Amino acid sequence: MHGLVLKAVQLFVTDCYGAAKWAELCAVAGFDFDDFEPMLMYDRATGDTTLTALEQVMRRPVAEVCEDIGTYLASHPNTEGLRRLLRFGGANLEEFLHSLDELPDRVRLAMPDLILPRVELREHSFHSFSLTCYGDIPGFGHVLAGLVRTMIDDYGALAMVEHGGGGQGIETVLITLLERSFTEGRDFELWGDAA
Repeated sequence: MHGLVLKAVQLFVTDCYGAAKWAELCAVAGFDFDDFEPMLMYDRATGDTTLTALEQVMRRPVAEVCEDIGTYLASHPNTEGLRRLLRFGGANLEEFLHSLDELPDRVRLAMPDLILPRVELREHSFHSFSLTCYGDIPGFGHVLAGLVRTMIDDYGALAMVEHGGGGQGIETVLITLLERSFTEGRDFELWGDAA
């Protein structure tokens, strides 16, 4: 498993719950280290152990925590760069949703060795969409559900987003748009803040 994926879990825990909670997770996992290196590859067992410890330490199902990680990635001030990258996917919500098909390829341009699951958007009606994820990163569909829910809010729309289940490397995220222009949405400028 790519270190950047595990580093995202680490940053989520430390940014949202503090360094002591991350230290507790490392102790529960039995790690002899407390920091994931984002450019290294880790074996699958390390990823599985991390998620098991995450569930124990957070005292919540890992699926729920993975959705929170998706929300964190799209909304926390420390991950603003990712939010900006996602917003470049489209000027409006529909363009953003359709850009999700390209997300793994865009990530691969920046990080060639980070292989995200393939994502396929299906538009069932004007209000109904589904995202199908094909890959083997545990919890990716739940992370995607949290991320998409947050980005829909970012665009000012109102929607129901839920994990539709899955198995054998395939997960589905169901999206029902209730209102496309529910609120104004968060500010976004192409150039960002001048430094």
